[in-house]
Amino acid sequence: MNAITIVIASICILLIVYRLYGTFMAAKVLRLNDSKPTPAQKLEDGRDYVPTNKWVVFGHHFAAIAAAGPLVGPILAAQFGYLPGLIWLLVGAVIGGAVHDMVVLFASMRRDGKSLSEVAKEELGPVAGFCTGLAMLFIITITMAGLSMVVLGALERNPWGTFAVGITIPIAMGVGLYHKKTGNLKLATIVGFALIMVAIILGPNIQGTWFGDLLTLEKSTLALILPIYAFFAAALPVWLLLAPRDYLSTFMKIGVFAALIIGVFIVNPDVQFPAFTEFLNGGGPVIAGPVWPFISITIACGAISGFHAFVGSGTTPKMVNRWSDIKGVAFGAMLVECLVAIMALIAAVSLQPGDYFAINSTPEKFATLGMETVHLDELGKEVGMDLEGRTGGAVTLAVGMTYIFAAVPIFEKLASYFYQFVILFEAVFILTAIDSGTRVARYLIQDFLGDFIKPLKRTDSIGANIVASALACFVWGYLLFSGDISSVWALFGVSNQLMASIGLIVGATVVLKIAEKRWYMLTCLIPLAYLFVTVMVAGYWMVKNVYLNAANPGYNVLNGILSIVMLILGIVIMVTSIAKWIKLWKIPQDVLVKNSEQEVA
Repeated sequence: MNAITIVIASICILLIVYRLYGTFMAAKVLRLNDSKPTPAQKLEDGRDYVPTNKWVVFGHHFAAIAAAGPLVGPILAAQFGYLPGLIWLLVGAVIGGAVHDMVVLFASMRRDGKSLSEVAKEELGPVAGFCTGLAMLFIITITMAGLSMVVLGALERNPWGTFAVGITIPIAMGVGLYHKKTGNLKLATIVGFALIMVAIILGPNIQGTWFGDLLTLEKSTLALILPIYAFFAAALPVWLLLAPRDYLSTFMKIGVFAALIIGVFIVNPDVQFPAFTEFLNGGGPVIAGPVWPFISITIACGAISGFHAFVGSGTTPKMVNRWSDIKGVAFGAMLVECLVAIMALIAAVSLQPGDYFAINSTPEKFATLGMETVHLDELGKEVGMDLEGRTGGAVTLAVGMTYIFAAVPIFEKLASYFYQFVILFEAVFILTAIDSGTRVARYLIQDFLGDFIKPLKRTDSIGANIVASALACFVWGYLLFSGDISSVWALFGVSNQLMASIGLIVGATVVLKIAEKRWYMLTCLIPLAYLFVTVMVAGYWMVKNVYLNAANPGYNVLNGILSIVMLILGIVIMVTSIAKWIKLWKIPQDVLVKNSEQEVA
């Protein structure tokens, strides 16, 4: 098997799906109608509700949803071989992820851009709404901490990366101000992107200088800086920092993976991994559990991800200018993210298995596998780093992409540069999700706690926005500062896919109420049935075998309690939803559609 075959087949499948299934979802299932005003038009306030160019919205949405998941998940799942991850990415994205993202964005816009917890309350009732809100608060907190953990590893004692990532903040604010004042998006884009490229090129020159020493930060320092940055990203007007930064970052994200696709076509690396490895039934050094359910838990973003529901019912629905933009923004961005995840998988399986496991296992664990490294020492010398035992996936992706890029004759002497650039690229990729996610957490806190503390409910209040933003940053910042990647990331997988199940539950309810044909509800029910069972099995397995197993290195009572609470919330939401569906099913469909239109009139 070679990489070109996988890339060409995947691109063809995703293009066909977008053209046919995406159009079916837009025209038949959701019946998108541009004659109706969007929430951004009806409630424009210059801060959160801002009608925005569809390409800028796509850039923001893609940058926000494409965080660590499509980069790290496929890398870790390569433990099972290249085929399980590839199948799940394509099937999961087509049947599950793209549909999930589209229906959640539509459901939120239909309710004036409200969060998914508020939408669930109005669509399913107060019990489901309360449980959804509580689950979302748990999940977004864990998600922000988990994503930030990856950034800490990428920027720790890395002045070049810290400089290049940090400089994107003032550049983005300048772009936002210029575009707001002149409306000239083209010039703002060209100048902003050029400045980012200049920053990346100049980055290596600061190493060894007093400025470089100032930016050589430890994990503990970065763990304080990240929540502070996220606070400003959540509290400032969306057009000033969040939207332009995500928009500009998207050029880097898509550009790097476009370059990787070109590199694959030039180099045509062989897939060094077998289709299936010996760890299908569990016991692997990277993921302890069996291929099912853990392939669908480890690979979230790229196939289907609950984190997308936070963005799709948070910032994005307040920016979409036309209803028809939903197809490109939600369905399209999900398929692009799937391709990103496939390229990450290729980067991993292009390495020799011994080299891969040496990077992703502790030295002690690797010694028990009976494997030998092949090119690891050579790769380490080329990038200028010791690569053994650098678990978590980020370093594996950087090494794999560098291996492909450096195989191009004109780039063979630039391995260390490519390695550092990919580390930077990963950090930017993840930070754009952190700032959007924190803003979404602010919305959730205001929606959920605002029912008990009335002044906090006012999104037009600067004081309420500041308090909610600070609270959100403090909670996930505490987990970040006091935890580690093993204690946070494992919990993230199950909680993230539980959130996706909740998104599909809400989507299925909305489709039942608005569609001309009831069987259209299957577009949500089919992926929901698979994902819900998968989450329950994986959650039970983790609680029994890891979190509450004192003999396991991952023993953590807090993680076990959080898992149990979230699984119970998921069951309550599902039972409540089934009762609601039975009640709605008894109403004639034409009456149901008419009533649903009056609900949101």
